[in-house]
Order: sequence, then C-alpha cells, then structure tokens
Amino acid sequence: QALGQAEEFAGPSVLDHTAYIMIAIGAFIFIISFLGYCGALQGNKVLLTAYGLFLIIIFALQITGIVLSVVYRKQADEQGRMLLKRSLSTSYTARSSRNTVTLSWDLVMSNMECCGVNNYTDFLEARQFVAAAREEGGGRKVPEACCILQGDHSLLQPADENCVVSPSTTNSYLFKGCYNKFLHLVSENLNLVFGCLVGVGAAQFVAIVFAFCICKGSGQDERVLAYYK
Repeated sequence: QALGQAEEFAGPSVLDHTAYIMIAIGAFIFIISFLGYCGALQGNKVLLTAYGLFLIIIFALQITGIVLSVVYRKQADEQGRMLLKRSLSTSYTARSSRNTVTLSWDLVMSNMECCGVNNYTDFLEARQFVAAAREEGGGRKVPEACCILQGDHSLLQPADENCVVSPSTTNSYLFKGCYNKFLHLVSENLNLVFGCLVGVGAAQFVAIVFAFCICKGSGQDERVLAYYK
C-alpha cells in the first residue's frame, strides 16, 4: 500500500506541475543572484543597481502582502475557507480512485489529525466522494483520514473499523476542522513565524544596503582613477 501511494504521488501530472513551478522559482532566484554576484565581482554599477532594485521590489511586495493580509484578514479567511471547501466538493474522491487533491487532503488530515475544512459535514458536499461511497455501499460518511489511525499514518488504517460508517469523537476527528487547526498551530508558533519574517526581511535589507554601498564605492573608484589620469 505504501508503495502504491508513492507511485500515485509520483504521477506525471503531479511531477510536471511541481517541476514547472520549481523551475520558474529557481530561474527567478538564479537571475537575481547572478546579477548581484556579477555586479559585486566586477563592480558594475548597472548590475548592482538592477540587483538592488529587484530586492526592493520583492521586499515591497512582501510588506504589501503582510499589510493586506492584516487589513483584510476577515475577507482572506473567508476566501481561504471557500477555496479549500471548493477543492473538497469538486475534486475529493474515495480511496479506491484517489487523485492528487485526494492524496493531498489525506496527507494533511492524517498528519494534522483533523477532518475536512470546518468539520466532517464538508464531505456531505463532496460530490465525487458521495458518489463513490454510494457505489461501494456500506453507508460511508467520512474518509479513513478523518479517523484515529493506527500504525503508519500513510497507510490510513483506522483504529476502529466502523469509523468511516459511524464516526464519533472517540474514534475520529469529525468536529476538528483542518483550517482552524492550522490557525491554532500558527498562533501557537507566532513568535517563530514572526522571527522568520523579521529574519528574511533583515537579510534582504542588508543585501540592498550592501548592493548600493558597493555601487557607490565603485563610482568613487572610477572618479579617483579619472582624477589621476
């Protein structure tokens, strides 16, 4: 079963989309780093200025994103819930015919010990899941990932075999939504999150300052050489 899951995760569509995203991000980072490296190595004002401007733009976008997420927190919360619920209602299916969305949700729910976006009722609106449950019979109400699992969580083996049919607070996480669980984890580690954001911002700010300092220094060297000539 574990081998089968690994093969599903390694499917062409998953790998292709992930590869394209990683290549695009890597190429963008490489270009910016290349500008900074070549500019510092050669003392080229144009490259250093371009590098500094790129960092300023990225820094400004990050600050804007943080400010907007704070100002429009309620709207962002509603949109986030809606998008996640839509992924469940339109793409989540049964274990026998899992797709990328189903695999992702099963991984999240089994590891975070939660069920659905808000609670187990989200699966009542999951069209493919409901249709698959109707076909297999047995009155399935929740997927295995919502249950309290035994052994390796990736195998999705409920400790109570009746959990998928009769979920309760003793054999499942039916009332523990993943969205609220994620917000709770973030709030518990708020200092760590804030520290990471400050650290990244400080590193970018120092890089911007150094870029323009080197740029200014190379300009002074050029003026000194021109004076003695």
